[in-house]
Amino acid sequence: MQEQREKELERAVIAAVDTGEYDIDEAIEELRALCETAGAQVVGEIVQRRGAPDSYGYLGGGKLAEARDLCERLDAELLVVDAELTGTKLRNIEQAVGVDVVDRTTLILDIFAQAARSAEGKLQVELAQLNYRLPRLAGAGTALSRLGGGIGTRGPGESKLETDRRYIRSRINMLKGRLAEVERRREVTRRGREKSGIPVVSLVGYTNVGKSSLMNALTGAGTYAADKLFATLDSTVRRLAVGDLQQVVLVDTVGFVSRLPHALVDAFKSTLEEIRYSDLILQVADASSESWPEQLRITGEVIGDLGCADIPTLTVFNKCDRIDTAAALPGLAVSAKTGEGLDALLAAVSEKLSERVVRCTVRLPFDKLGLAAIIREHGNVLEEQYENDGVLLTATIDRALYNRIMPYAVHD
Repeated sequence: MQEQREKELERAVIAAVDTGEYDIDEAIEELRALCETAGAQVVGEIVQRRGAPDSYGYLGGGKLAEARDLCERLDAELLVVDAELTGTKLRNIEQAVGVDVVDRTTLILDIFAQAARSAEGKLQVELAQLNYRLPRLAGAGTALSRLGGGIGTRGPGESKLETDRRYIRSRINMLKGRLAEVERRREVTRRGREKSGIPVVSLVGYTNVGKSSLMNALTGAGTYAADKLFATLDSTVRRLAVGDLQQVVLVDTVGFVSRLPHALVDAFKSTLEEIRYSDLILQVADASSESWPEQLRITGEVIGDLGCADIPTLTVFNKCDRIDTAAALPGLAVSAKTGEGLDALLAAVSEKLSERVVRCTVRLPFDKLGLAAIIREHGNVLEEQYENDGVLLTATIDRALYNRIMPYAVHD
């Protein structure tokens, strides 16, 4: 079975230009992981150090010839380039190397196409694919017309790649309209959460740091989780008991990656904007990865780009069970796998949000028992006593809820 699976994988050579702008070793490692997630077997790599990518074919003429020889020698059927390329450059490279060429953005879009499960996720992926490929239809050679199987050919809108621009633009407009309707429904749900006064806590971080596993460990959500990049794309929302707050809404968001393509940021904007309505952000990193500083840097940049830099943040290092130096990490060390550190995380969340909590005693008349039900649902009832004219409750509740019941507060 394993041999059969390996035979089905596309054999790929990865290519990159080292301009000194970022760590080339980390870039190659990430590109290799992206290829493996997409379903390719990386059999070789070629790196050229130069001041800037070549204007004609990304790699210089000599390196393109070397890439052609390498693909022939290794029987590779795909060249994956660590950059976002124009249709003309894709065609030039393809003609020079003699195999199909996929750029970094197309590779990530392909992974998203595989991972999309909800109707919204599929709409977002198709919109990103069509927006990215529309200007590349002219001059892209065979790179954008490969149908049926293989990296860069999956997803809801793949069969539309060789249709005319008018049809694609019409399809894009239709997708935008459907996503706008989804966003309107999301806004209704969001307003309901705001009205309830329940704090919102968002899990944010690099892809494959274990956000979904952490969500499952904290809430028992049953969210799909796997040890691969972009295992889940859809936001998951669950309630979670946290200290005196009793309940918060925990939101799991789509993971990030370095140089996240603009096409994806734009398409997933409504999903990512859930972060903007957070009362607290849990910035998650992989404690077992040597690249965790880079993960936190990229996550911080995206949070800033979304206008969320002023939202309180806690840094959480997941997968601490894999290392022996968790105590030295500049944040909360936890393990979704073993449960280590989860109680401390909940306590930290409660403390961070403590300014929103009020301990109070209220006397509610019998015709206001609906408020008592709200307190029980969204607060932490410490004492409850029925009297002749109503019910006396002592509870810790969110400040927004307290403002609603303040007229019934009992002051010592």
